Amino acid sequence: MNKIVEKEHFSEKVIRLVVEAPLIARARKPGHFVIVISDEKGERIPLTIADSDEKAGTITLIVQAVGESTISICAKEPGEFLHDVVGPLGRATSIENFGTVVCCGGGVGVAPLLPILKAMKAAGNKVVSILAARTKDLIILEDQVREHSDEVIIMTDDGSYGSKGLVTDGLETVLKREHVDMTCTIGPAVMMKFVSMLTKKYEVPTICSLNTIMVDGTGMCGACRVTVGGKMRFVCVDGPEFDAHQVDFDEMILRLKPFS
Repeated sequence: MNKIVEKEHFSEKVIRLVVEAPLIARARKPGHFVIVISDEKGERIPLTIADSDEKAGTITLIVQAVGESTISICAKEPGEFLHDVVGPLGRATSIENFGTVVCCGGGVGVAPLLPILKAMKAAGNKVVSILAARTKDLIILEDQVREHSDEVIIMTDDGSYGSKGLVTDGLETVLKREHVDMTCTIGPAVMMKFVSMLTKKYEVPTICSLNTIMVDGTGMCGACRVTVGGKMRFVCVDGPEFDAHQVDFDEMILRLKPFS
């Protein structure tokens, strides 16, 4: 049982939970995720760790209420408990001093992107972060991202905040003005596909996190099969991060349709 110690609403369906998990807080690295079960009859929900506090023994999770299980998690209040939180799982992000790194986050994808950009900045990189959403109210974790970025670009579909346009519009502005050594992208599959197409054009290495397709989180269910470099991979055990230029996004998007 893991106690919820803090809760914050980002929007009607997106919340931030701070949860007691001292062993996970001590062991987790950027890119890792956990399996969360709301109650004894709940299903397994994979959630990327957005942050942790080793001293307090807590981890931070960003949850979007999209189905019965995530609605159940989001309904819990501080002082209540999650039945199980298991992890850290997955392969950690490879962090090094690349030079200039552009981090592109779409919607709730900013949550798993945050620990990566923090680690990239701590490793000595220049970090340019691009946050994108349909509208201003769906931009999350902006203050935390600004704290660990050299520059933050905001893009909204409707122009209600930042600049009007897509994440790729902001990204291409950066790619045209300066040399970029690495790009990281996390968000909807369609967004990551077009970020990957753009960075391939500019010959910029790019990593993507495919956490949105995970279900079981152990490789047993096979739901997170993706094709990377012509070979089948399981996101939960081989990832969740991959070379974006090698991912068959069209196949992944087709396989996500039953869940959309």
